[in-house]
Amino acid sequence: MIIGVPKEIKNNENRVGLTPAGVAEFKKAGHKVYVQSTAGEGSGFDDESYKVAGAEILPDIQSVYKIAEMIMKVKEPIELEYELIKEDQLIFTYFHFASSETLTHAMVARKGVCLAYETVEKTDRSLPLLVPMSEVAGRMSIQEGAKYLEKPMKGRGILLGGVPGVAPANVLVLGGGIVGTQAAKMAAGLGAHVTIMDVSLPRLRALADIMPANVDTVMSNEFNIRRYIKHMDLIIGAVLIPGAKAPHLITREMLKTMKAGTVLVDVAVDQGGCIETCKPTTHENPTFIIDDVVHYCVANMPGAVPYTSTLALTNSTLPYGLQLANKGWKQACKDNHELLLGLNVVHGKIVYKGVSDAWGLEYTPVEMVLN
Repeated sequence: MIIGVPKEIKNNENRVGLTPAGVAEFKKAGHKVYVQSTAGEGSGFDDESYKVAGAEILPDIQSVYKIAEMIMKVKEPIELEYELIKEDQLIFTYFHFASSETLTHAMVARKGVCLAYETVEKTDRSLPLLVPMSEVAGRMSIQEGAKYLEKPMKGRGILLGGVPGVAPANVLVLGGGIVGTQAAKMAAGLGAHVTIMDVSLPRLRALADIMPANVDTVMSNEFNIRRYIKHMDLIIGAVLIPGAKAPHLITREMLKTMKAGTVLVDVAVDQGGCIETCKPTTHENPTFIIDDVVHYCVANMPGAVPYTSTLALTNSTLPYGLQLANKGWKQACKDNHELLLGLNVVHGKIVYKGVSDAWGLEYTPVEMVLN
């Protein structure tokens, strides 16, 4: 198979879809890999390192899309890329269709094969290709939240961990999955007083067993959320419903009950956000303020630490990418149910229920496109 690795062109996205080590593995399996010139520079990988690994370097993004049978990238295609996608071309990346109706319609129109990292799912309901970036984003949410709590950033002017004689900040984490767990661990490690909420009692029991003493677990419901947000300095939105829109747990009117300078970090913004007032922002302009509450809603947080993120992502995507290349996407998806669940849009048909539900579009059972 011919694999293409374009340079990411989304605002301040420095990650790349494949490392030189990943290229070498594809070459070893007998495949051809074409990498756009400078695609890896933002992550610390120059063109020469890709050449040494066996890739051929192409001068522009058009050349990569034109030659490739499978595109491996990091973020969803943006408008400039739509017309480059060919019918039956496999695009293996993060799509987050439930957060963009425009992208959904564009990919339906292009009639490619859209296999989304974020909906590849194991039998235990874990999301192996979302986990590494969720780990990065969860940890970064505290790093960024701590920064925007500073007064020059319009925050409350409070140090996350406090100092002897001065109480630490109060941090609320909504969601006890990968993002929420990593966020709670980071905040607790810095000395904050952390409350983590989830709708699953078994999950809260598990978290109570592994978290340090400065982390409390509380059942997530509207009553508790309304009660706790009044006293919080930093709130992390870490809710995920795979492939579907995140529910709004914090509404616009709830902002009025928060302290001025409270910071909200909505990691769920890729899936529509779990805070009603959040809208996607960029690393260039990461925050905005509503009712004196600071909103940080960067849609590609791990892009700020591309070296770490790219290595972590390739570690997870490479085994699946090799299956797709070795067998072709149809056979690979028939043989591996995890990959099957990654199919979102195929030949103009929406084959993932969460995406069709998000936009009220026709749903086609995935089995119908595998014949």
